[in-house]
Amino acid sequence: MPGSVRVPDMPPSRLTQAVTEELSRIVGGAPSPARLEAALRHLAKWRSQLIANTLTGAMGTTVPAGPFAGMVYPGPAAEGGYVPRLLGAYESTLGPVIETIAARPYARLIDIGSAEGYYAIGFARRMPSTEIWARDAAPHARNLCAALALANGLQDRIRIGGEITHADLAICSATPTVVICDIEGTEDLLLDPDAAPGLRDADILVECHDLFSPGLSGRLAARFAASHRVNRLPRRIDPDALPPLTQGWSDLDRLLALWEWRGGDTPWLWLDRWPGG
Repeated sequence: MPGSVRVPDMPPSRLTQAVTEELSRIVGGAPSPARLEAALRHLAKWRSQLIANTLTGAMGTTVPAGPFAGMVYPGPAAEGGYVPRLLGAYESTLGPVIETIAARPYARLIDIGSAEGYYAIGFARRMPSTEIWARDAAPHARNLCAALALANGLQDRIRIGGEITHADLAICSATPTVVICDIEGTEDLLLDPDAAPGLRDADILVECHDLFSPGLSGRLAARFAASHRVNRLPRRIDPDALPPLTQGWSDLDRLLALWEWRGGDTPWLWLDRWPGG
């Protein structure tokens, strides 16, 4: 069927060989549910790459929809699924908050755990008067962010750097600031308003990795309840983001096109500072 995701009938590619070898390693040994789950995720990631190749071949690498429509996104993602980002369906539950942030006159946006820069560059396009900080501990992620900024002509707008400290966050008290934080569980250490009082003056959008530390989102909510309105944003998938060319695909491929590669519960909190707080 035209447009469907097909595996060419030809000698195996390097990718196919590598995936097969790794799959053999995963399923080797005594049978177990854990081995099967690992094999399933491995194959799903392989299929996701084929889906990405099909989509970029058909529609290019410009995000067609969602809050960052028009952003050039050739990839790769520093981590997680590439295709949902390309489609504009990534973390779709954040859509209303993204619109709120983009409409406010923040002087500065600090993206902590910026990875390849999906949010930093996306917001830079939407907020031309806002200073954008993209901070990530991984050099590879910072390099990808620089490349994405260049692809979108924003290399002079994005201030890319490494880890951020409690002391660095004092700047949030100087001018209106919004902080976006996705740091794989260490938000529990960084987002501490006692250690970083400047956070009390910032609006904060944080992904809470409850899968690594059960109850983390509740702890963070309690820390900021006195200074911020706390809004919990559960995960959801938006099937309406699938482009028409996927109509002939299998249900599995359509699901994989929206799969973000998450392994458990990662709710977001929108911590909106109380007026006058």
